[in-house]
Parts: sequence; C-alpha cells; structure tokens
Amino acid sequence: MGQDWSIDEVRATVVAYFEMLEQELRGQPLNKSSSRRRLGALLSERSEGAIERKHQNLSAILIELGFPYVRGYKPLSNYQRLLAEVVRDRLPHATSLIEAVRARALAPLADALSVDGELLGRLVEPPIPSEPRSGPSRISDRPRVRPIANYLELEAQQILLGAAGESFTLKFEAERLWRAGQKELANRVEHVSRTRGDGAGYDVLSFEETGRERLIEVKTTTFGPHTPFFVTRNEVRVSADHADQYYVYRLFNFRDDPRLFMVPGGIASSFTLEATQFVARVD
Repeated sequence: MGQDWSIDEVRATVVAYFEMLEQELRGQPLNKSSSRRRLGALLSERSEGAIERKHQNLSAILIELGFPYVRGYKPLSNYQRLLAEVVRDRLPHATSLIEAVRARALAPLADALSVDGELLGRLVEPPIPSEPRSGPSRISDRPRVRPIANYLELEAQQILLGAAGESFTLKFEAERLWRAGQKELANRVEHVSRTRGDGAGYDVLSFEETGRERLIEVKTTTFGPHTPFFVTRNEVRVSADHADQYYVYRLFNFRDDPRLFMVPGGIASSFTLEATQFVARVD
C-alpha cells in the first residue's frame, strides 16, 4: 500500500487543479499532461497515474461542493479525508476561480447555437460509473461535504439554457426519425414542455420507429458529462410509471461542443438520487 499523501503534496495538488479548472472555464489553452508533469516535480515520487487519480478525487469533491470539474478527470469518490479538508479550506479564498465558475454558470448562450455536421453524430455512449451500482439505484444519504454555493444548480436554473437544450433535442429527434424513413413521425415530434406545460414530467414527445411513443426528459449543461443534474419528484414518478417509454437525454459541453447521451427507463433505476431539499409543513 502506498504512503498517504502529505499535507504539502495535497496542497500543491489542489493548487494545480484549481489552476487547470480556471484555465478551462476561461477558455484558455490547457495541457493536462504538462500540468501533471510540473506537479510531479513538486511531489515525493508520485507516478502520473497516482496524480491523475488524485485529480479524479478532486473532481468528485468539487461536484459535491456544487462546482464543475476539469473535463477528462472522471470523478472518483474514494478520496483522502485530508484532501477534502484542504479543498474546503482553500476554495472560499480562491476568488478568481469562484468568479470564473460563477461567470460560466450565468453566461448567456449565443442567440443561435451553431452545430457543424449532422446532429446524430453528436450522440455518444453514457459515461461508465466510477463505482458500479449493485441493483437499482436508491436515494443516497451518505455524509457529504457541505456545498459552498451550488453553481451546478445555478446553471441548471437557466431558462434559456434549458430551452436551447430542448430545441436541440427536437431537431435531433426529427433527424433521427427522418433518416429512419419515418417522415410522418418526424413531423409529429412535440415540444411538450411548451404545448402542455411543465407538469407532464417530460419535455419532448417523440417516437420509436415502430410508432410507439418515446417520452424524453432533457437535461442540459455546459459542463462535462459527469456533472450531476436535478430532477423533480414528478419526473421521477412519471419515469417510473412509463419506464418502458421514458428516456433522459443528457446534453453536455453544450456551449462549446454539444454532445448527448441517452439513458432509458425509470430515473431511480438508472441514476443514484440524492435528496437536496425537503418540503416542510406546519401540522
């Protein structure tokens, strides 16, 4: 078993990661391999693989704190307690990084999102979980670090971002059905969140090639594919009631290079759910 990372090693790693994240958020050139090598020179003979895993741990911690992560560093939650403590202590004072995160979360989208090539080429496979689930997903109540400010939720509340993701999905579905030779079905794809309101539990009504209805809930982020998203009780219920027709379309990297993956079935069966708020009543 390797030796635990020292406080000085952890601090240097956190500083390096914060610098990378800020560069990425500000659209500056970023070479992760070069950054790892520079960091390695400050550490006690840590391999690049060990440094990369530490960066993945940092991704997990930042997500729990309501922050985005450096793309390419897939979150890994089996982190050292010291690492979480250093992040928690240093993050409130990383004012330049916080400004970059807030600016990115609140930045308006361009009037017209330009996507080169056919939309179907934007489809990718869902990310493989870092820690495989055993059986259906449940609501998680494991202890977590307390968020400083949930910028992921702040971004998710952007109405224009959500609308742009839904518009992208409408075009994607029309193209999918059109190319399958189902032009009539393509013309019947419906923007349900506009035509029927938000209470339906899904945003887009589309179809399988057989004509069977496909109910699509669209979740859009400008951050990476492992960014968590927010669902309502109604969306979870509707997805369970119509699990054989329901899909979550997760759109990510939406500002720079839009991609999406699809996850079919009930939300509680496909994702780990964590309670973030409660309804309090006076009895």
